[in-house]
Amino acid sequence: MLPLLRSYISRHSLLDANALHLVALSGGADSVALLVAMCRLGYRVQAAHCNFHLRAEESDRDQAFVEQMCRDMNVQLHLAHFDTAAYAQLHHVSIEMAARQLRYSWFEQLRSDIGAATILVAHHKDDSAETLLINLIRGTGVHGLGGIRPINGYIRRPLLCVTRRQITSYLQREGIAWVDDSTNAVADVVRNKLRLNVVPQLTAAMPAAVESICRTAERMQQAALILDRALEEGRKRVAMDSGGCGAQAPLSIDIAALRREPSPEYLLHYILSPLGFTPAQVEAISQKLDAPTGRIIDSPTHQLCFDRGRLLIFPHMEPQPTLALPIEGRYILKDGRRLTVDNGGCGAQASSLCNNNNETSRKLHRLEACAPQPYSPLSAALDSSRITFPLTLRLVETGDRMSPHGMRGTRLVSDILTDRRVPLPMKRRQLVVADATGTILWLVGITTNHHYRITHTTTQVLRMTIEND
Repeated sequence: MLPLLRSYISRHSLLDANALHLVALSGGADSVALLVAMCRLGYRVQAAHCNFHLRAEESDRDQAFVEQMCRDMNVQLHLAHFDTAAYAQLHHVSIEMAARQLRYSWFEQLRSDIGAATILVAHHKDDSAETLLINLIRGTGVHGLGGIRPINGYIRRPLLCVTRRQITSYLQREGIAWVDDSTNAVADVVRNKLRLNVVPQLTAAMPAAVESICRTAERMQQAALILDRALEEGRKRVAMDSGGCGAQAPLSIDIAALRREPSPEYLLHYILSPLGFTPAQVEAISQKLDAPTGRIIDSPTHQLCFDRGRLLIFPHMEPQPTLALPIEGRYILKDGRRLTVDNGGCGAQASSLCNNNNETSRKLHRLEACAPQPYSPLSAALDSSRITFPLTLRLVETGDRMSPHGMRGTRLVSDILTDRRVPLPMKRRQLVVADATGTILWLVGITTNHHYRITHTTTQVLRMTIEND
């Protein structure tokens, strides 16, 4: 078995020969074989054991076994005790999920504390085959058919090149003991049912069933790499980040471009599933791409809006609370962006230029000095002389009116947003800046108030800019 492990570790670049590695040691045959093999291959290791207190005396037996084993092998052992049942009840998860969350959280903290490069876990070929079958039964894409991967962040799985039978044969041949978890012999959870009932029947019909399934999983992992590249290229063709309206920029998907893709639904799933949308939601969206503007679908973390030939996806965010801007300075918004208010502008520069004896030249220089910076939808430059502090940053309210740039009369802000085709979710997040009289100076990201525009008589400029942190 050791030559197989050595070759597999080298082929996948799993381990640094000079680094410290943390072995997850339960006391079962798989983890015992992993610890023994790593030591005999010359790797520097420490062990970690979790006592979940789920099997009464058996849990304590396992702990005593690994303690004795590590003493005999002169391997440092780290122990953790968990009230797994209480954790599962508190977090409303299954016992299996609770144990998984607890152990991996602790493994990572311990890895960081002791300076280990990796966490070694004892998954093998049978585990990978079972994972593929579970995913296939539940319904999965290409990635789910890849079984268990040898690398997942700091997690490494050197035993994926061997079967459970090879592991137990190795231990028996070497005279190495292990302990059995009695719960593994009970066909209660899905994995145990497959392991105890289904896989033996597959193996009886085809002795190389596990090996064949694992070969398929490896091929699917390679296919997934090619598919991911193609999907990412497709994503670039149909989706882009779009800014505007002073809200966090949504992701915009061009429906016409999406329809031109070989598999619109699969590409849509690739884009939307990381944002919390379920396969059923993605299927419904892909089948109703002609839905009317304004239709909204929510995931736990995001909101999708149909909008004039586009799908716009926004992260769920709490509304920006009203923010007082009493003086110039820098303010932090709810979404982490910065609002800078500068009430200095070009006043001093303009005043010095006014000493020029040539009146025409004086006006020209003053206009140049007071000109706005290059246009940005999240930046505004206004004539400061008519503005009364304190300013207020707030959400748009029903009945708000202003004089948009280029128009002397007033309009409802809601009509301005409609004319600009601002989608409903962004309307609800739309910000304005008003002065002490309640006059809206800036419809953020859209337009400024015409009556506060910079002209040739402007001597001082109020600049407001919203930037990402």
